[in-house]
Amino acid sequence: MREYENMRTADIVAEELLDWKVDTIFGLPGDGINGFIEALRRRQDKIKFILVRHEESAAFMACAYAKYTGKLGACVATSGPGAIHLLNGLYDAKADNTPVIAITGSTYSDLMNSSYQQDVNLLQLYSDVTVYNSMIEVPEQAEMAVDIACRTALAQRGVSHLTIPIDVQEKKLSGNYSRHNVPYHHTSHAYVSETIPRRSVIEDAAKILDAGNRVVILVGQGALGAGEEVLAVAEKLGAPVVKALLGKAVIPDDNQFTTGGIGLLGTTPSSDAMDEADTLLMVGTSFPYIDYLPKLGKARGIQIDIKPEKIGLRYPVEIGLVGDSKLILTELLPLLHQHDLGFLKSMQDSMKKWNRLMLEQSTRTDKPIKPQVIAKAVSDELDDDAIISVDCGTNTSWAARHIDIRKGMKFSVSGTLSSMANALPYAIAAQIAFPERQSVAFVGDAGLTMLMGEFATAVQYNLPIKVIVIKNNTLGMIRWEQMAFLGNPEFGVEFSPIDWVKFAEACGGRGYAIKEPNEVKSIMNQAMKERKQPTIIEAYVDPFEPPMPPKVEMDFVKELAKSFAKGQPYAKRIGLTLYRDQVHNILKNIHTHNIDS
Repeated sequence: MREYENMRTADIVAEELLDWKVDTIFGLPGDGINGFIEALRRRQDKIKFILVRHEESAAFMACAYAKYTGKLGACVATSGPGAIHLLNGLYDAKADNTPVIAITGSTYSDLMNSSYQQDVNLLQLYSDVTVYNSMIEVPEQAEMAVDIACRTALAQRGVSHLTIPIDVQEKKLSGNYSRHNVPYHHTSHAYVSETIPRRSVIEDAAKILDAGNRVVILVGQGALGAGEEVLAVAEKLGAPVVKALLGKAVIPDDNQFTTGGIGLLGTTPSSDAMDEADTLLMVGTSFPYIDYLPKLGKARGIQIDIKPEKIGLRYPVEIGLVGDSKLILTELLPLLHQHDLGFLKSMQDSMKKWNRLMLEQSTRTDKPIKPQVIAKAVSDELDDDAIISVDCGTNTSWAARHIDIRKGMKFSVSGTLSSMANALPYAIAAQIAFPERQSVAFVGDAGLTMLMGEFATAVQYNLPIKVIVIKNNTLGMIRWEQMAFLGNPEFGVEFSPIDWVKFAEACGGRGYAIKEPNEVKSIMNQAMKERKQPTIIEAYVDPFEPPMPPKVEMDFVKELAKSFAKGQPYAKRIGLTLYRDQVHNILKNIHTHNIDS
């Protein structure tokens, strides 16, 4: 048992975090948390403190660190505004079921609720985002509170929050531990993911899957690390594997069993597979867009998830298998019979056509440059073990469809929260966690602007991240949502341009600009080979290229026409872009038909 006698509260908290294998903490000092910052200074050889430019980034980094390493992410902020700034990144962790602990400061314990400076009720503020939320009020409480916070965050895959008043951080423990605590108990680790349902339930699930003629597997973040098992089950069932965005790295994009993504960012073959499925096996996913799943009553459902409350949340399932995806699939596999491969082959044929279309889109030489061309150029320059962090916006569409994930790569995005600005902090956290691997952020200029100061953080810590900026000076996704979802002209979506090359250089990094189609490959190759400095590659792209859904419904066309009729300011430019894209697709289809014939 650790000896804590005469130790400050802040030091006890730091020691307990070390016991829970926390090796990195992201944050920003302030007078409300400086007692804990001093505890980190004394232990800087054991736990890295990464100074950020904005607390929101610290929470994003903690979330990404947990996503990419499987460890507990950690962040720290001062009282009042510092703690408030953490919230967006913490909601990202909550929404994507990611274990993070946040440590915040609070005002003096005898001045709480007196309208003192930075006096904010943080327990109330954090009540919705957390699975555990507590204030450490005396040193005797610290050991227990940290242990419960860490264990709960890991067990429930969520956010824990501890706030410590300024004066309590400095108070010392008079004994080894509180007489109310159980010695040797609180640091016990619980490996909750290593669970599996009873054999009879797995057998019942196998019978349902065996009865299906057109089985489709949908995988998400919870299937990461179970790629081989997913493929083995897919081969047995003759099932195409559809990937939710957070599950993009479950199996490689060029694998013969996958039909790629689903939803607005997905593929036509994945959409067709869902339409034709008579059985759906969901593995580690809570994909929220039910319109892209089989029609209710058309397919039988089986779901594997570590969180019981997720079972049946998106699609009615006959059997929910609660536990670790890898273990459950391993037990399920020998119970399955070999299926006919006809359904799978039909989807594979469709996928070949889709891949030809994607190749055509990503190799065009139009000016302005098509964003798909940039995404493919990035994909071509990725190392085999690269880590790709993607922001939210139209850039997400290009990344989802044109950045190919190979075995050994990691990929993530702010999935369920879908927050802009996440990719740069994600990439920094990834580079800190894996200093020898290539860390790439694929972002839009609007999202990058929000937390652009963190590029200076990458410079400060000598992190050779690559930031690819899709530069269109526009909130591109919002433009298309205003037009195609509501039938309104765009409004409030254009920005004044930023010279990202000059910005990168001003921060002490490298900057490259891609303005001409014939520059794409050479400049991307040169920039991505830079291994010593953080680097920004800004790509000037066509701002009117639409992020089209895999199937264009008539409602989409009607709403677009409405926006034009109401006075869409760039109607002619957008119409011309859509016309040219359609002509390209028609010519490509004719060419493909002639080849196939």
